[in-house]
Amino acid sequence: MAGPHGLPVIDTMIGFPKEGFEQYDFIRQQTKDRESKENLEFPVEYMFKQVPKELAAHDPISVTLHQMDQFGVEKGMVGVSDETAQLALKRHPDRFIASGAIFDPNDVVGSVRTIRSEHEEFGIRATSVFPAGVFPQVPIDDPKMYPIYATCVELGIPIFVCAGIPGPRVPFACQEVSRIDTVMFDFPDLVFVTRHGCEPWEELAVKLMLKWPNLYYSTSAFAPKYYPKAIVDYANTRGSDKVLYAGYFPMGLSLERIFRDMPGVPFKDEVWPKFLYGNAARILGLRG
Repeated sequence: MAGPHGLPVIDTMIGFPKEGFEQYDFIRQQTKDRESKENLEFPVEYMFKQVPKELAAHDPISVTLHQMDQFGVEKGMVGVSDETAQLALKRHPDRFIASGAIFDPNDVVGSVRTIRSEHEEFGIRATSVFPAGVFPQVPIDDPKMYPIYATCVELGIPIFVCAGIPGPRVPFACQEVSRIDTVMFDFPDLVFVTRHGCEPWEELAVKLMLKWPNLYYSTSAFAPKYYPKAIVDYANTRGSDKVLYAGYFPMGLSLERIFRDMPGVPFKDEVWPKFLYGNAARILGLRG
């Protein structure tokens, strides 16, 4: 199985098609503008063209696997809170990687318990959090996040954190990239991977990755033609070990769109194997 340039791919953000968009109600409940509340099925639909809406099926696992096979995605990281994902992990442990998710870091004790229970039950290799997507919002460097970070360090798993301006029409201050600096200072052993672009602070993200050995960047929610220039330049110079591929299927981007654009990204030849597979395999502790 091979993707771009004949290379295998690990997708660190993939999921399964669902009927409707109820899974985003938690965001709509926080927005105040009329369009987000009444007209947008997908809270960031205004940002994306051709959101893959028509994929719901009686067997969503097969749909995602077919897409993965078509575009050379060898493994995909999925959230274990979803029953479909749990079934996929059981049926296809060679294709899917278990990841946790912290839905409300305001519940500090509950969040730590969730990480531990998901690690014990599903063997999660990472967890994730969307600081701007919870209510009340919890900033990246908030003290409520510290027990979560400490638990990740203890268990030896990375945390994927949305950083930069969020797509949904909610405040952004909690995801300012500068907040990551304090976290990395206090948790030098924490493996921290940013999600969703870090814009408009992508150049700051590069500076911080140069500074902190365990800080990484994933390309989730970005079509390859829109990968920030600062990130591509960094991967081509000192950051070949720090940038890893993540998609956004079926949330906002089709794999067809992603891999149609992918050859146009001006990565150097030696960067591609690390970007598409090697960096994620190392961070997630996968063999091969």
